[in-house]
Amino acid sequence: MIRIDILSGVPALLESPLNYSIVGRAREKNLVDIHIHDLRDYSEDKHNKIDDYPYGGGAGMVLSAQPIFSCIEQLQSQREYDEIIFTAPGGVPFEQKHANELSIKKNIIFLCGHYKGVDQRVRDALITKEFSIGDYVLSGGELPALVMTDALVRLLPGVLGDAESSLTDSFQDENLLEGPVYTRPAEFKGMKVPDVLRSGDHKKVEKWKRDQSIKQTEERRPDLYENFKKKN
Repeated sequence: MIRIDILSGVPALLESPLNYSIVGRAREKNLVDIHIHDLRDYSEDKHNKIDDYPYGGGAGMVLSAQPIFSCIEQLQSQREYDEIIFTAPGGVPFEQKHANELSIKKNIIFLCGHYKGVDQRVRDALITKEFSIGDYVLSGGELPALVMTDALVRLLPGVLGDAESSLTDSFQDENLLEGPVYTRPAEFKGMKVPDVLRSGDHKKVEKWKRDQSIKQTEERRPDLYENFKKKN
């Protein structure tokens, strides 16, 4: 079972999303062990402060090194961690391949950034990987940590009802987008399900799905399509 520790200055942002849907069910089944840590509990400041003004001036506040070091060092004294991940705008863009890699680890820490950033000494001494979920600015790293947690948890054995679901998602098949999907009824408001999907011919169905996947990738993500063409 994988263990995930998430460090945050605003842990309330994390509680609800991790208790429902796929991640919540995975926790109930003991398929993943997730712990949320409030950095204020580790602050040595008499007011439990976890941030301070940046050296050299400038706007905003910076997460202090002390609470983060204290929390991570305590966790490391109890077990060995495969990765300590910082969610940051300047990190490597998080992709499906990274979720796949993280899903086979045993122990992971996510450090959620906040305010103007985190003391560089934390990044230099503790962080093993930095990920971003997009080229935009968020109020903190809690949402990226939730995104990455969800992406990797759904890959764990036994989490999804259909064992093939995670393997046929977008980005899993040659890094292509998933094509259109349909369910009952066969006709709705004059719109019909493609005949091939109701034909019972598995080879034709698979070819149609692949063709649609390639088509959607070309139309919506030309960058992915170009990479696909180079490999094929």
